[in-house]
Amino acid sequence: MRKLIDFDDETLDKLTQLGRDRMATTQELADEAFADLLKKHGVPIDLKDALRKSVKAAGPSSAASRNTAMRRAPSRPARKKAHAKRSAKRSI
Repeated sequence: MRKLIDFDDETLDKLTQLGRDRMATTQELADEAFADLLKKHGVPIDLKDALRKSVKAAGPSSAASRNTAMRRAPSRPARKKAHAKRSAKRSI
């Protein structure tokens, strides 16, 4: 989608020079500026940012319980090791 933004000559010259100094296009400068503006006002920029924000809003208790539940593996009964004296008697 294409939108036009009107800058006065002085501002456009400064943006053009900044782009040259940073080796960036005016579009890249605009993308960075709008992303910073959205972040400042708490608007998620993309899906990943929106998901992070929703997890933070859910609270630390639900995230902690979810992480703990995911880490637990089904427990298997431990194998009993032969007692050292028993194995020694069997070898005789």
